[in-house]
Amino acid sequence: MCGRYALGLQRAEIRALPGYPNLEIGEWVNEDSFVPRYNIAPNSQAPVIRRRNASSPDLQMQTMRWGIPYGKIHAKGQQAINARSENIMESVGMWNKYRRGNRCVVVSQGYYEWQTKGKAKLPHFTKNADGKVMLMAGLYHVSEETIPNYVFAIITTSASTSLSWLHDRQPVILTSDADVTKWLDTSSNAWSAELGKLLRPAEGLICYQVPKEVGKVGAESPAFVQPVATRKDGIEAMFAKQRAKQEGNKEGIKRKRSPSPVIPSMQSEPVGKVNKSPKIECKKFKIE
Repeated sequence: MCGRYALGLQRAEIRALPGYPNLEIGEWVNEDSFVPRYNIAPNSQAPVIRRRNASSPDLQMQTMRWGIPYGKIHAKGQQAINARSENIMESVGMWNKYRRGNRCVVVSQGYYEWQTKGKAKLPHFTKNADGKVMLMAGLYHVSEETIPNYVFAIITTSASTSLSWLHDRQPVILTSDADVTKWLDTSSNAWSAELGKLLRPAEGLICYQVPKEVGKVGAESPAFVQPVATRKDGIEAMFAKQRAKQEGNKEGIKRKRSPSPVIPSMQSEPVGKVNKSPKIECKKFKIE
């Protein structure tokens, strides 16, 4: 699944879509509703890309809330944040009405997933190895209200062989301009086998462990997308301190000992002469 992702880029950079030079975005609807964040959780407002309308190829960005409500009573807790690719291709459940004309792309820098090790859950961040933004396939819903409310869900598929150790699911990632254009083309208002071929696991990703603090909803830090190993309090820093300590010990062993002080020979005083050597006072010191 995908239950948390990052998009801490500035708005101008988000509009530019690094790595997708042929995608031109027009207006950004409700742009002010989005605040760049490194810890986007369900119910958050985040930007997605969709067609302005079915008959126009023009693309627009729109800030929507993450999570599509379902059930007879659209309670806040009853919402789908993910849509399984298998259910979409088989037209199972509520996804049939969305897959034909309500397709979108969710913009991110990468997503978080937790690896289970015994009783511990270790967060990992997965992103494109080439540094471009990660565009995830999604579906959106528009409420039938006086002021329409837009919400979205992220599509997941089986994990690739290179990421199956982390989790058995991963988001569907559209890796090229052509794939994005094909996914967003809703002019026919129909589903096709060609669209189904896009719902496959992506390769060319890198994954690494990140700080546990990302697990707290509402917590924010650029460090959440940085490897734990490279942090000042991380593994690499710990090993660096150990190496420095070992080097210091080796240097101390090689250092020569200081020569022992020369003690003058003691001579007896002639008889009848008074010893005028200064008196040595012994003082008592209190050891705390």
